[in-house]
Amino acid sequence: MHIPDGLIPAQVCAAGYAITGLTTWYSLRQINRKPDPTAEIPKASLLTAAFFVASSIYVPVPPVSVHLILNGLLGVVLGYFAFPAILIGLFFQALMLGHGGLTTLGVNAAMMGIPALVAYHLFNLRQGLGQVLPDRVALGGFAFLGGAVGLGLSTLIFLVLVITTIPAGFDVDTERQVVLTLSLAHVPLMAIEGAFTAMLVLFLHRVKPELLEG
Repeated sequence: MHIPDGLIPAQVCAAGYAITGLTTWYSLRQINRKPDPTAEIPKASLLTAAFFVASSIYVPVPPVSVHLILNGLLGVVLGYFAFPAILIGLFFQALMLGHGGLTTLGVNAAMMGIPALVAYHLFNLRQGLGQVLPDRVALGGFAFLGGAVGLGLSTLIFLVLVITTIPAGFDVDTERQVVLTLSLAHVPLMAIEGAFTAMLVLFLHRVKPELLEG
């Protein structure tokens, strides 16, 4: 789901860098408000590596195959650390794996990082249901939603960006059909990432709950 170099106009790439710059600044500002901003760096580093590796794990969804993203997982577990973690992971994916590109790094970071922050805030809504649902049910349910929604929003942004900026000279109808098919293939992947996020969060809650604090 990475947008490669040359697929979208230069002005969209520039806007992507502007949005990514502002969101990175805001995320770092929120991180610096923590009592110890450096305490979660080891956890963020580990999940940045997991995000980097996830792009090489392909899931066959005929007639195409898709790969894991895990941006919702990063949002749920890392909070505001998720955006810089995703930005760094995408940078190394572009350099080392050829996924995405440097001109589209800002667009890809915004496309995957902002939904991760949405997943984080969605996961935090569980705190208001403590008196209604059992703790583990709320924890697992909202973790599932965070993992699924993170990927779902990224897929929707990808679909809108690519379909509305198809370069001149391309067969528009064919390209739209291909992009739509690729986007729909991510629907079952949303369930997979949601389930994986829920299982990991419940496991961390049982063995090391402090990793989910904040």
